[in-house]
Amino acid sequence: MKPYKPLESTPMSNELIKQLGRAVLETEARAVSDLIARVNDDFVRACDYMLHCQGRVVVIGMGKSGHIGSKIAATLASTGTPAFFVHPGEASHGDLGMITRQDAVLAISNSGETAEILTILPLIKRMGIPLIAMTGKPTSSLAQNANVHIDVSVHQEACPLNLAPTSSTTATLAMGDAMAIALLETRGFTAEDFALSHPGGSLGKRLLLRIRDVMHSGEQLPRVLPTASIDDALAEMTRKGLGMTAIVDANNILLGIYTDGDIRRTLSKLQSSALNSANTPISNVMTTHCKTVGADMLAAEALKLMQDHAINGLLVVDEQQHFIGALNMIDMLRAGIV
Repeated sequence: MKPYKPLESTPMSNELIKQLGRAVLETEARAVSDLIARVNDDFVRACDYMLHCQGRVVVIGMGKSGHIGSKIAATLASTGTPAFFVHPGEASHGDLGMITRQDAVLAISNSGETAEILTILPLIKRMGIPLIAMTGKPTSSLAQNANVHIDVSVHQEACPLNLAPTSSTTATLAMGDAMAIALLETRGFTAEDFALSHPGGSLGKRLLLRIRDVMHSGEQLPRVLPTASIDDALAEMTRKGLGMTAIVDANNILLGIYTDGDIRRTLSKLQSSALNSANTPISNVMTTHCKTVGADMLAAEALKLMQDHAINGLLVVDEQQHFIGALNMIDMLRAGIV
């Protein structure tokens, strides 16, 4: 395989490439900015149709409009408006059966004359379901036959030939986002609702994972009785590897905690007294009234508690203060909470 060799360039050609890139972004930015004035009563009607749709919003579009439509459908679905994309070419060959009388159709076509969409218009109209059109030509066949039309026309494409869909697709996508977020707010869609449809994402983890999902339990728990020596407590901390140990009574009721940080403070006390780690009970040096959490608390809330109090671990107790779990910052990292 030949090694990669970059194309030769001159300062002039480099500057030209930068100018072309900036010109594209400026053209598309103007196209999106022009849409602001078109968030009007038609926009409200379109959102109203989707808001009161008893089924799903079916998005259709061909070519580049189809790619944009697929993304709009995905955005709607993930923000509380059930939606999916149907290829209009396939719709006329059987996929039209995916559309029901409880649905609403969002048809996207820059020209408004896409043959594959116009072919299935009579069937959509016969079903009596709302038809929302997004086109660049308000006088087009699609726009004229829709229940409501959203104008996403642009003055020019970013393509120097004014041919390749660039500004028009960007404008359509932006308008789709505007409708999706308007619907999200109107529905009262929350961050937790979003997490439920994104369980694999970082937000989903932060909002869905509970302490019980990440804590150590059973034999993994570090614990000693209050009569155990400091040496015994250190040995337990070493075995369990959480950087701490709980101190519990004979009934497993939490009495206190001893951490890596406490070791440093203990050493200074031992050096200034006749006591030693082998015969000093852990109850003499443990921290009482330590921060605890319940197993049903969100892991994200526990993380904030740890950050607010500058601690690296937490003990988990039940309603009767029985010691049932433990977790530290490493557990949060492994779970993707941090």
